[in-house]
Amino acid sequence: MTVGMRGGTFRSFAKDRSVQDHRLERDTARRVASYGRPFVGRIVAYLALTVLAGALVTAVPLLLGRIIDDGVDVGNRDLVVRLSLVVAGLAFLEAAVTVVSRWFGSRIGEGLIYNLRREVFSHVLRQPIAFFTRAQTGALVSRLNTDVIGAQTAFTSILSGFVSSLVQLVLILVALFSMSWQITVLALLLVPLFIVPARFMGDRLSALTRRQMGLNADMQARMTERFNVGGALLVRLFGRPATEDDEYAERAAGVRDSGISIAVNRVFFTAALGLVAALATALVYGMGGVMVVEEVGSMTTGTLVAMSTLLTRMYGPLTALSNVRIDIMTALVSFERIFEVLDLRPLVAEADEPRGIPSGPVSVELDGVSFAYPGADQVSIASLEQRPEAETRDGHRVLEDISATVPAGSMVALVGPSGAGKTTLTTLVARLYDPTAGSVRIGGVDLREASFDSLRETVGVVTQEAHMFNDTVRANLLYARPHADDAEVWRALEGAQIADLVRRLPDGLDTVVGDRGHRLSGGEKQRLAIARLLLKSPAVVVLDEATAHLDSESEVAVQRALDEALHGRTSLVIAHRLSTVRDADEILVLERGRVVQRGTHEQLLADGGLYAALYRTQFRD
Repeated sequence: MTVGMRGGTFRSFAKDRSVQDHRLERDTARRVASYGRPFVGRIVAYLALTVLAGALVTAVPLLLGRIIDDGVDVGNRDLVVRLSLVVAGLAFLEAAVTVVSRWFGSRIGEGLIYNLRREVFSHVLRQPIAFFTRAQTGALVSRLNTDVIGAQTAFTSILSGFVSSLVQLVLILVALFSMSWQITVLALLLVPLFIVPARFMGDRLSALTRRQMGLNADMQARMTERFNVGGALLVRLFGRPATEDDEYAERAAGVRDSGISIAVNRVFFTAALGLVAALATALVYGMGGVMVVEEVGSMTTGTLVAMSTLLTRMYGPLTALSNVRIDIMTALVSFERIFEVLDLRPLVAEADEPRGIPSGPVSVELDGVSFAYPGADQVSIASLEQRPEAETRDGHRVLEDISATVPAGSMVALVGPSGAGKTTLTTLVARLYDPTAGSVRIGGVDLREASFDSLRETVGVVTQEAHMFNDTVRANLLYARPHADDAEVWRALEGAQIADLVRRLPDGLDTVVGDRGHRLSGGEKQRLAIARLLLKSPAVVVLDEATAHLDSESEVAVQRALDEALHGRTSLVIAHRLSTVRDADEILVLERGRVVQRGTHEQLLADGGLYAALYRTQFRD
């Protein structure tokens, strides 16, 4: 066990059965082969060049033998010159074949990386929000980079190495047997010394490589969490840089020690194979030399040199073929880690024949909606969370039998204590999740049957924590409506009461807002999010305490903009301010996932109960 694995930080990872007891799935190779179909033509050309290169490797030693026997020994100067020129020409041809084959190999490899990255990236973005709340970002990035690059070797170095080595081995054996079957048989008796280490080292290096990948992902996750603005701020505020240094060093030590273990095992294996090859060469020169001196059979000096060269080149392909198994195991581990992500099916999927949500004002209907957050085994992978084992417990219900209707153009407010299920309910309207029971309909269309495009066009959301990409103001706004022109962008900014601030920024619309928008204040960032909503201009608006981060002065301005934005639109609003509550056409009071009261502000105050208590403690001032 490595030094890093002895530390407490990696104790849970060491218990991960997927790392300790990993065995390759039977259909992994078949799935890997399917990724080569788009490159069949290039692969055929690549393999043809590889076969040609193998033939050239075998031809040169045979020509050297003829130069010695038929040229040097008998004094045939012309033959020596002619064959030497042929050897030189073959060298040029071999160099040209190598360059062209490398070009084909790089096209195949880079094309494979491109396709895999696109597929994994697209698949991950379609996972439910619960996936991202559980998975470590660094581990995800590792799957997209390190593992994809590792998988590339299956189609380049492994493919060419296997075919080239096999061709060379067959041709060399044919030539050797034609020269001296006795020496060839003795040399082949050493072959088991190649096979036994290869079988042992293949499984060992596969396990070590998988462990190293996991440790690398853990280290990258640590860096990703600490290098963003929020993580760096937390480290500075709580004053734990020394502890962070030690914990990162522990992770880095695990990666280092795994790398050392892999390197040592590879060197040991290569050295052992080199020793066997040296013994075989000594055998040829010893036995073959005696046969030349004693003029036994047809053994000549040229034949001895040719056999020695061919034998050396025979153990090269044998070594390569032994290493191919190791490399294939390593590459298949990378593919399996990628397949592990691709096999995680998104819980929210588009229907086979989706329906479009009607345009214009639409209603929102909740019909007997219940919801429980999915269990970890449904939305995540143990290795992405660094959990010892996969969790299988289902989540408890957070919403229970909720029915309500938001008529087209009206506003319904959601109030209730923290944890009552208000935000969860809004996520169902945006179809971030599907209800466990019941249905959510917009414009009469069950969201399970609605097309994603029409849903995105219909529903606009402003969350309590507005997120901004580390990009310009313009890019963050256009994310909601990519083809909007500058005039429309400025109208949205005016409506959100933030146009003057944007004009004062150093580069105006082209000012970069920083990681997660941290170069802006909370109120400024929230108003930009509202501007993004105004630019999108959806038929249904969901506000999750959208004014929670605004001071009183900013709230007045933004509330005025929201009044205009909400006019004529169907809206579901989590109430944080009294003004929102009073303007609502209906108020739903939630407690422990159930609607316990409903009505207007005045009706609920008159009824007393939970709403009246919330009003006295939360809204009255």
